Parts: sequence; structure tokens; C-alpha cells
Amino acid sequence: MAQSRTIEQVILKDEGLTLEELIAVARNGARVKLTTDRKVWERFEKSCACVNRIIEQVEPVYGVTTSFGGMANVVIPANETKALQNNLIRAHHSGVGGYLPIESVRAAMLLRANSHLKGASGVRQVLVDRLVMFLNEGVTPHIREFGSIGASGDLIPLAYIAGSIIGSDPSFTVDFKGETLDSLSALNRLGLERLDLLPKEGLVMINGTSVMTAIAALAVADGFQFLAVAIGAHALFIQGLRGTDQSFHPFIHQLKPHTGQIWVAEKMLELLAGSKLSRSELDGHHHYRGNQPIQDRYSLRCLPQYLGPIVDGLSSIRKQIEVEANSASDNPLIDADKGVSYHGGNFLGQYVGVAMDHFRYYLGLMIKHLDAQIALLVSPEFNNGLPASLVGNPQRKINLGLKALQICGNSIMPMIAHLGNSITDRFPTHAEQFNQNINSLGFGSANLARESLRLCRQYLAIALIFGVQAVDLRTFLNEKHYDARSALSSKTVPLYEAVKSITRRPPSREKPFILDDSDQSLDEFIVLIAQDIASERKIIEALHLDED
Repeated sequence: MAQSRTIEQVILKDEGLTLEELIAVARNGARVKLTTDRKVWERFEKSCACVNRIIEQVEPVYGVTTSFGGMANVVIPANETKALQNNLIRAHHSGVGGYLPIESVRAAMLLRANSHLKGASGVRQVLVDRLVMFLNEGVTPHIREFGSIGASGDLIPLAYIAGSIIGSDPSFTVDFKGETLDSLSALNRLGLERLDLLPKEGLVMINGTSVMTAIAALAVADGFQFLAVAIGAHALFIQGLRGTDQSFHPFIHQLKPHTGQIWVAEKMLELLAGSKLSRSELDGHHHYRGNQPIQDRYSLRCLPQYLGPIVDGLSSIRKQIEVEANSASDNPLIDADKGVSYHGGNFLGQYVGVAMDHFRYYLGLMIKHLDAQIALLVSPEFNNGLPASLVGNPQRKINLGLKALQICGNSIMPMIAHLGNSITDRFPTHAEQFNQNINSLGFGSANLARESLRLCRQYLAIALIFGVQAVDLRTFLNEKHYDARSALSSKTVPLYEAVKSITRRPPSREKPFILDDSDQSLDEFIVLIAQDIASERKIIEALHLDED
């Protein structure tokens, strides 16, 4: 998502918001501006007028002249329609747990404003303006991390945003540029008055998929970055194991032309080109390998076929999340041109829930593959001459090398795989008086993705330590020194140098990355590398895989 770092302003209209723009606002503080397209605002105003007409003519419409959910049989008197909306926000101030990350809430606010601009909600512009002002002024409502089943959208999480921007009550709090304030104090500091909601506006503000979609969008962005890191690690592994590039020959993949498979094979050829450590056998010839099989084991040889579905899957998920991000997801929806409203279910976050279930599953596959590669690297039976557990100094008999680091990775991998289990099929059928008798659990699925990504980041750091140590040791076997830059492919040198720089272990001809066990604390290396991946600095920049 390198492009997002260059975006300084995002103009919201009724369509076309990209994942890169969302990341730019949520993480990088890009300014938000509303469109000046006259057609957008005409439709927007017509939907507001439609709501006013419904109230004046006392037409029965869900959530405007009736109560909500399973209580939609309760008719609301005209003089209480405004109170209904304001009470809705207070009633849903009922989440639990810690607070969502600021970036997730900022993304959700952006998506809520974007949804309203579809002109199908009947909300005043002042509410959209406040969402934009909060974003531009660095004011972020606190949202509890649990409370949505993703059926009627993210009712409870979105109530925290709505209550904060209108100043519903001091119990709604915000992060004001790093300082915690109650909502009324925040409004005062911004020069804004407390605001009462009009008919339908409370429902509009909380009835939608914006929070789960925001979390999912950020997760997808990280997922692509993590895929790039994994592919870079595989390129180091293959060179450390003295694998072949033949398995990535275009001839093979043209005969099974899945898009992701072809892409992975092309990237591996790019990453391995010019390496003195891996075998170059693109000419179609084969060579006996002593006690080793004539061809690489599956984790190397089938790499494109294994990672290809993950690439295709992430691409499909991205498209689904971008569609959701540009949708009107509340209910009822207003056809401003015809002056009518329609009861429906765009608030159901099933696309997000299913997408995040698949997303976590793909992460589990990705990490398990790396785990299989590491198992080869540490085993003398399979690693083509490298020391057991990649011990840097075998002369020091007490050295254990990366034995414990592999165990640490082994402890994380099953948890990531476990988080790949689906949750969208576990929905409670009795929710809210059996009204929400199917629900997406999209919010929960997206939050599980956040946890899965946190663990993946740690595992990727571990994998890169194995990769750099392996190529140092392979370089010594080939060239009698440990500076792998002279033997690595040119495309993997930047990644190698990035890991060395982050851990403050510059390349050396005299000793490998890890020489003696007592020279370092590996947990500190993991922290440093994981932090760098999270900040998208040296490692991500070294890969350049996110350009296409």
C-alpha cells in the first residue's frame, strides 16, 4: 500500500473510494474533503426532504414512525419521533472490552460519511460535516471492541461515533489528539454545539457495516504486506537451502494458468535471478544431488501452486471490501427520485464476515508454509549441508543455534491456524427477539483478523531471522565468508540488509548473523523486526512487491 503514503487529500463523493485512500486517512492523517458535485448534493437533499414528508403525512416507515427491531410493531407518536432517535444512541452505548485502535475508528468514520453521500439515507449534511471535521482535527471517538453481531450493521460500535459527534452525553469519550476528553468538552474545544438528532438520523448513524468494513479494510492492507514479506522470506529460504529456480519456469505455469500461481512464479524468478546460492536450472536440465532427491521437496517446488490461491483469495477479498466501503448499508433506504422508501437488509455484514473468515484461513495457510520451510532449514537430513538448527559456530559445542526460535514459531503457527476457523456460521439464531435470526458476525470476524495479523507479524519476524542466518551459512559453504551480499540475488540483498540494519548486526565476512547463543537475545530481534513490519519501513520498502 505504498501509494497511500503519497495521498494528502481524499475527496468523498458517492462512489470510488479506494483502499489506498482509506489507508491514507486512517493511518497517515490525509485530509478529507466533501465533493462539490451538484448532482450528489441534490440527491442528498431530496432524501432529507423525503423523510420530512413521511413525518408530515404520518406514513408508516420502520424506524421513523415505529420503534426498532422486534419492537417495530410499536407505533411512535409524531411528537416523539425525534426523542426516539436520540434515545436510540443512548440505548446502544453498551459495548464491552478495550477500545478499538484509532486507525480503525478513523476508517469507520470515513466509511460512514461515504455511505451517507449515496443519498439514500435521509440524513442532514451537518452530521456528515461533523464526521469530516473530527477526522481532520484528529478527534477520534472511543469504541469498545465487543458488541456487534453484524446483523443490523454495527449498531453498538457506531453508536459510540454518533454519540460523540453530537455530544449525546459526557459518557461518550474521545481521543482528542492524544488527550482523552468527554464528548461535550471535545465539541466545545471544536467550537461546536451539542446536536439533537432528527427523525431517522439515529438509525442512519448506527445502522450499517462501517466499523467492521473499516477493520477489514485495514486487515486486507496488512495482508498484502505480509504476503510480500512471506514471499521475500521464501526467496531467502530457497537460496539458503540451495533450491532450484526450475520449479518457477513459465512453461509449467502456462499449462495451469491460475492468475495467482503465475504471479507467484514470476515473482520468484525475479527474486532469485542472479543468485549464486540457489541452483539455476531454467535450461530444463537436471543434476543428481547425492543423497538428496533430484527435485526439490514440495514446500519449494509447489510454492506457486500453494501461494497462488492465497494471492487470488486476497485479491477477491479486496474487491468485496471496496464494494462494501462504497455502499449504502442502512435501512430503510430512500429512493429520492420516486419519493419512497424500501425496507431491506443492506446492513447485514455477510460479505465482510465471510471475507474475513477466508482471510484468516489464508493467513493460516501462509504461515504453515513458512513453518514447513523452516523445518527443512534446521534439519541436516534435508538442508543440503547446513548445520543443525543453523548453529553459527559449531565449534562451540554448547551452542543450540535457532532451536528455541523454531519452537517459538511452532507455538504461534497453530494459533494462527486456529484463528482461521470460521465464525460467521456460529451466529445466534435468537438474537433481539428472534428478529435478527440470521446475523453475519462480521464485526467479530474482522476483530479476529486483527488478532491473527498480530501473531503473523511475530512469526514473519522469526522467519526472516531464519532466512538471513541460512543465507549467511550457505555463503560460507560456497565462498568461505559470511557476507551473503556477494552471493545473494540482487533483488533479495535489500531485504537481507534491512534485517541486518534493524537488528544492528551489519553484514560481516567474519561471522554470520547469529554466531554464539550468548551474543544476543533473540526476542529483542523479533520485537525490532516486527515493529519495522508494522511501521512499513525498511522491510516493506526493501521488497517493492506492492508496486503491482
